[in-house]
Amino acid sequence: MQATSLQRTALATAFGLVGLLVAGALAPRWLTSLATLALANGLVSLGIVVMMRCGAVPFGQGLVFAAGGYAAALVFNKAGITDIVLLATLGGVAGCAVAAPFAPLLARYRGIFFAMLTLALSMVLYGLLMKTEALGGSDGFNVGRATLFGWKPPDAAAHYVLWAVTAAIACGLAGLMRVYFDSQRGLLSLGVRENELRVEYLGTSVPQIVAVNYIVAAALGGVGGALAVLALGHIDPNFSYWTTSGEFVFVAILAGHHSVIAVLASSLLLELVRSFSSAYFPNTWQLALGLFLLLVIRFLPDGLGSLLGRLPALRRRAA
Repeated sequence: MQATSLQRTALATAFGLVGLLVAGALAPRWLTSLATLALANGLVSLGIVVMMRCGAVPFGQGLVFAAGGYAAALVFNKAGITDIVLLATLGGVAGCAVAAPFAPLLARYRGIFFAMLTLALSMVLYGLLMKTEALGGSDGFNVGRATLFGWKPPDAAAHYVLWAVTAAIACGLAGLMRVYFDSQRGLLSLGVRENELRVEYLGTSVPQIVAVNYIVAAALGGVGGALAVLALGHIDPNFSYWTTSGEFVFVAILAGHHSVIAVLASSLLLELVRSFSSAYFPNTWQLALGLFLLLVIRFLPDGLGSLLGRLPALRRRAA
């Protein structure tokens, strides 16, 4: 990647973070809390986008989402480690540790076989969590308020501190993913999606690319799980349930694989649509979400991220 591209990515990341921090300071508390959860979930969907770029869509990211969440919650309650940044890091490590043994096996499969295998792994973990009383069983357990480098924020500022740290982590990881997408391995991932045989002729191992992408996606999912637990203050086996994984896929399809920003924006959009649909259409909010996704697929088949690619052409036409 050229230095100018790196500079643009760094500037975009910095400006995005500043914008999020200002928006969080001006927004009402309920919206800030909702956006915090949206960014945490958006990181999991960003991991799915990493896999989409190499032609494999995991339907079981609840596996690493729950692994990161439970790891952070257990360390918080049992070891007394309450730092947000450290807990998020531990969540990412837990996600990688859970996914790494399965990565070589999953890298051999594509399409529905890959999707169903990842879903099966997620549901196996769900069953184990439901039966394990030491982890709270079906009810799960609560998590207290996190700290930041030893400082415990006051009640009035706790939600904004969590938002600020979550925004910083999300922007940092989004910037790294943008760099990864533009790197040689990231571009080869697109080649794997289009024609695996040609990539093999170039001397690159396709299973290795898929396996590495799966572990990267697992790290993002684990970080997202840890941040989601801190935002909710509670964890239960539903973190690994198939409907939770389906929501992450929903966001990834909504955003498309062209833009990193679109993934986080789509996650926030999903939370807003679900929140208002639940308030005004409590019995049919799933229908509203389904119709919304159908409209996006119909008019933006490449996702909301494709709009960013159309902006230069629209500007030229306007000029």
